[in-house]
Amino acid sequence: QVQLVESGGGLVQAGGSLRLSCAASGIAFSISTMAWYRQAPGKQRDLVASIMSKGSTNYADAVKGRFTISRDNAKNTVYLQMNSLKPEDTAVYFCNTRFDPNAWGKGTLVTVSS
Repeated sequence: QVQLVESGGGLVQAGGSLRLSCAASGIAFSISTMAWYRQAPGKQRDLVASIMSKGSTNYADAVKGRFTISRDNAKNTVYLQMNSLKPEDTAVYFCNTRFDPNAWGKGTLVTVSS
């Protein structure tokens, strides 16, 4: 059974930084593409960043240059380093794996004040 547990969210002022973590189990982590999504109230869940097994990354235009996705295969964990945060980054952040795209954690809330 796939389990994804997000953590690291919180309240931060605009311009600040947060580092999110997602611990995965029940998947072949080292060969699985991992991704971060976010969902603001009343909005759809959108892809933020993804990282493939060999390290290739992709980012949504809104976060390019500010967010960095990384992975630690030894810890079965994917990270999202968020710098220069803006109020429009406020959302619940979820991780996901293409190993099982239907599996979601409970998410972690990021609130950026103006």
